[in-house]
Amino acid sequence: MGGFVEFPKVVKLKQKFDSTKVKDIPKTISEELQSSNVCTLLKPGDSVAITAGSRGVTNIATIIRSLVFELKKRGARPFIIPAMGSHGGGTAEGQLNVLQHYGITENSMGVPIRSTMETIQIGETLEKIPVFVDQNAFEADHIAVVNRIKPHTDFDGDIESGITKMMAIGLGKHRGATHYHRANNKYGYYRVLTQVAEVVKANCSILLGLGIVENGYEKTSLIQAMASHEILEKERNLLKIAKSNLARIPFAEADVLIVNRMGKNISGTGMDTNVIGRRARLREPMENAPQYSRIFVRDLTQESYGNATGIGMADIVTRRLVEKIDFKPTYVNAITSTTLEGVRIPVTFDSDFEALEVAVSTSGAGSGEDCRMIWVKDTLELDYLVVSESLLDEISENSHLEIVDEFHNLNFDSNGNLKSLF
Repeated sequence: MGGFVEFPKVVKLKQKFDSTKVKDIPKTISEELQSSNVCTLLKPGDSVAITAGSRGVTNIATIIRSLVFELKKRGARPFIIPAMGSHGGGTAEGQLNVLQHYGITENSMGVPIRSTMETIQIGETLEKIPVFVDQNAFEADHIAVVNRIKPHTDFDGDIESGITKMMAIGLGKHRGATHYHRANNKYGYYRVLTQVAEVVKANCSILLGLGIVENGYEKTSLIQAMASHEILEKERNLLKIAKSNLARIPFAEADVLIVNRMGKNISGTGMDTNVIGRRARLREPMENAPQYSRIFVRDLTQESYGNATGIGMADIVTRRLVEKIDFKPTYVNAITSTTLEGVRIPVTFDSDFEALEVAVSTSGAGSGEDCRMIWVKDTLELDYLVVSESLLDEISENSHLEIVDEFHNLNFDSNGNLKSLF
């Protein structure tokens, strides 16, 4: 269909990242709470709402269970709330199911999980944006905000995705997320998130923030506790570390990028925009972003539960991906975030062979054999990737890359689908 079927020879690479990781999570959390004195406001019998989000944070069940243990040890009565805006289809049951998938259940945590979409308006920002907080969290004596700190997929700043965002979008549930995303169009993400978080801190008892940073291998590399008044300063410092740790594709431009799978458990936008160089909100520019002419996405993760938010960033997808889409949560997510372009269905083919043929032939590559091709499992797991022969010179110049097999042709099964090398 694309005019030719010649594909470049490819080779598998191993990419090396900083491997620093937390060896004992329960001990680290215990030490953090002790040394930071974040629990000085806690009295025996106080209730504490612990936030649990919808992202696939490594070791999140262990982290939350350890925090539960430490709070109980101090005489508190902790419980868990799903803090995830409109995710889980925007329903209390759906959000419980998301937590269950991550191993966060009442049995495994030893405390209640209180899921509701009901919120309380606690104030408004300087721009008169109403601020909402999960009803169960608001009624608790304190709130413990837990989240991974990482670069945001929609904007750049010294505060992006982390504790501050969780206080806004997570605690705001579907109602709050809808208001904040609409306000983002006028005032910008950074201004809205930071101002909403300040209103939350002024009107709720934020006992602590627990910031998590991961290394390039998706391992927990750092956990830090912070008091309410320290959150902005400490989150800024952790974001710098998270940005330096972020796993990226080690080639700034290519003709074709193949992504095995996308999904909400991988990124809020299905694929990390910092990795693919595109944003779901297509009108938002990205500075110093990688340039990939054609992005071909092969499948949707089971853990995404049919939510294909971000599919619009791809150029080409497979029919098996499209058939897995549950349009209700996908559209809820898109409408809440006001990013309708992020759920447009790209050009769709029945097989990988057809899709790849069109990707190569429309990419601007001089020929199929000369095509600069990169193939990754997803935008989180980038320690292994497959690249074409035309990138050999750049491979040899990068001390963080190691060739782990021989150059060979792409292999397809009887249905015309790639035989995965991951």
